[in-house]
Amino acid sequence: MNRTTICAISTAAGTGGIAVIRVSGDSAIANASKIFFSCGKNKNLFDAISNTVIFGKIKNGKNEIIDEVLVSVFRAPHSYTGEDTVEISCHGSAYIQQQILKLLVKNGCSLAKAGEFTQRAFLNGKMDLSQAEAVADLISSESQAAHRIAMNQMRGKFLNELQNIRQKLVEFASLIELELDFNEEDVEFADRNELGKLAISIEEYISKLCKSFDAGNVIKNGIPVAIVGETNVGKSTLLNVLLNEERAIVSEIHGTTRDTIEDTTNIGGVIFRFIDTAGIRNTKDKIENMGIERTYNKIKQASIVLWIVDASQTVENAEKMLPEMMELCKNKKLIIVYNKIDISKQNANINITNNDKIRQANISAKEKLNIELLQNILLETAQIPETGYNDVIVTNIRHLEALQNAHSAIARVQNGLKQNIPHDLLAQDIRDCIFHIGTITGSITTEEILGNIFSKFCIGK
Repeated sequence: MNRTTICAISTAAGTGGIAVIRVSGDSAIANASKIFFSCGKNKNLFDAISNTVIFGKIKNGKNEIIDEVLVSVFRAPHSYTGEDTVEISCHGSAYIQQQILKLLVKNGCSLAKAGEFTQRAFLNGKMDLSQAEAVADLISSESQAAHRIAMNQMRGKFLNELQNIRQKLVEFASLIELELDFNEEDVEFADRNELGKLAISIEEYISKLCKSFDAGNVIKNGIPVAIVGETNVGKSTLLNVLLNEERAIVSEIHGTTRDTIEDTTNIGGVIFRFIDTAGIRNTKDKIENMGIERTYNKIKQASIVLWIVDASQTVENAEKMLPEMMELCKNKKLIIVYNKIDISKQNANINITNNDKIRQANISAKEKLNIELLQNILLETAQIPETGYNDVIVTNIRHLEALQNAHSAIARVQNGLKQNIPHDLLAQDIRDCIFHIGTITGSITTEEILGNIFSKFCIGK
């Protein structure tokens, strides 16, 4: 393992009230001591008790004061990384932060790579790989549900479940492989009935985890909602209202939006990813046609489609377009939104029968009329399942792929037991299941996997 002492700014980039610079490694205390001067009597970082804070100054040499700071000292193994760690809390000036970093590098530290602190925490046994990945999810969580799932994973609920499954499989694999040594004596150590019951329970649990990914993915990344309709019906105005900011250009000129605009917002604790699209119409403009083509692609990617109709005009065109929209939105939730009711002075509706997937709403995006009604319809349509503090929900595509592979392996074990296949083949399928579960927790991993995972973290974490 790399024993280099590393440093990085752990707080968000930019200027703020305070900033935290983290230093970790065998020489963390020694290197930080070269630039830190305590304001108390006989207090220095070498004598500091673990988990204590010391007030002092960061100096460049003996005379140039960079800042007055608080320094927290954490001694191995009782730190985030499991190594000696120093955290310098300074004022949030970008200049001050950079000067302190330069001094640390000058005195023996190396700049940390993305996710290197958390990677060291994993390598030092402070957390398993699924918990390490939950750190990144926690930092990026934008809703209560996403926060709850990440916290649950960090607390080790997922890890404990997987370790329990893995332990039972290891025990059975050991017994079956032991039978191979006594093959000629026809000795049976593993109870096939018990293994069959275990295989069924594991298959059911893994299947449940795989099915949870659909809900977990939308909780983590947001529900994709495509805002579509003809030109100049108020799509961009509605996007701005839902996001509560001027995100899209609004104009009376037809075909203003020529590309897709995406952004997320939190509505009732659920993240929605709204996609404003180019207006659908017949046009000879090459660029606008490219935008319209992207509109159809975004409809395919969306879970919910908001079809905006101009309520101030006749709805006959909308009625004619309904079959086409229903075909485009097959297997999706469709909400027909009649906009501009402030002009039409009356509600509009298309007569739709026997289709519970289609909802309708009358609004005025410009006057912000019935926006809360539309938001409630979105929440009802999303149908996000409630998640408790003890629920295990899969949100990571890497975990899903590993679980799917583990599911295939345990299914082969079930079939092998029914067909009474040779012991060595049965043992191999059990080992495959153990392997794929191990790749989730990190008990089985490679440098390439670790590099790919931690490179997606922010620097300083």
